[in-house]
Amino acid sequence: MLNKKEQRLRRARQTRARIATQGVARLTVFRSNLHIYASIVSGDGSKVLVSASTAEKSVRAETPNGGNADAASAVGRRIAEKARDAGIEKVAFDRAGFAYHGRVKALAEAAREAGLQF
Repeated sequence: MLNKKEQRLRRARQTRARIATQGVARLTVFRSNLHIYASIVSGDGSKVLVSASTAEKSVRAETPNGGNADAASAVGRRIAEKARDAGIEKVAFDRAGFAYHGRVKALAEAAREAGLQF
């Protein structure tokens, strides 16, 4: 019997295998109780190109509580802004096995509105 974390990681592995065949950069999300983290990883998965999280000073000033949908939206806008500066326009969204709901959805929609395509 798999526990909750192992089930999530199993779902994540399936998603990452599918994204790897596309060969595009992936926007990956990690969600903890206190914070949400987003990073854009190169197509071959060898390096992190840009990252943003609620642990950053600029985001923390905007939203003091890092564990809600408003904070996730702020991180989504920030990651899209950093990606634009790095010349990244298209990514594949990797929700890392988390349900596309709540904070994960808020981050994705904010990144889309800020100009990131996926």
